[in-house]
Amino acid sequence: MKRVLITGAAGSIGSYLRETLRGKYRLRLSDVQPIETLAEGEEFLAADVTDRCALAPLMEDVHGVVHLGGVPREDAWEPILDVNIVGTYNVFEAARLHRVERFVFASSNHAIGFYPRDQRIDTDVTVRPDSRYGVSKAFAEALGSLYADKYGLRVMCIRIGNVADEPVDVRRLSIWVSPRDLSQLVEIGLEHPDMRYEIVYGVSDNARGWWDNTNAERLGYVPLDRSEDYAEKVMARAPAPAPDSISERVQGGDFAVIEKGGGAPQTKK
Repeated sequence: MKRVLITGAAGSIGSYLRETLRGKYRLRLSDVQPIETLAEGEEFLAADVTDRCALAPLMEDVHGVVHLGGVPREDAWEPILDVNIVGTYNVFEAARLHRVERFVFASSNHAIGFYPRDQRIDTDVTVRPDSRYGVSKAFAEALGSLYADKYGLRVMCIRIGNVADEPVDVRRLSIWVSPRDLSQLVEIGLEHPDMRYEIVYGVSDNARGWWDNTNAERLGYVPLDRSEDYAEKVMARAPAPAPDSISERVQGGDFAVIEKGGGAPQTKK
């Protein structure tokens, strides 16, 4: 079997993918947090993506990288810069130097989070990040395009909505992706013969969705799960919406109003 590296493998998405990809690939798992319990076909190598020298051993005999490692939410600029921007560059560069064939990047809906919820968008829209975290994802999408065009790395960027066993609130009825649907997209990124550089949405078959995922369907994606199957339960416990709230109007939700590290706005004298 081909060997696939998963960075950030100790996180929640990494844990899901370990289950769904096990037996299909030999999995090399990496994180700054230890993973002590390994299944057959798994190995663990600790590494920090900000340490470029530590990444070389991860890339030995690797077919593809699934890059999940990074600060997983909005934060101050310094950790976003160090881990999500410089760290992601380090992983791309290490993959290039070791002639890795495939790179699947865990982008995010927060790269386009300031689009309004009443606007359906495809993957060709201009990025509209809702946070510093979203900026880091938009940067990495551009970096993936560079490495695909300039160096021949085959790159898929998945703008992930929310990965969970089921959607838990109204917003997630629009953006939810089941673990097995996300895994299907990852496998397309690792194997599709004609792929060079693609952006797709990591979303299941959601009737309330905001995203046109035609590009993923063109590559053979057929989602197996639907958020609408959980809608009755979610709506029964949903609080009354606040229509004047920015977080209720834009696709990125609370990320559009969370402020960490930016400080108070300057006022004119």
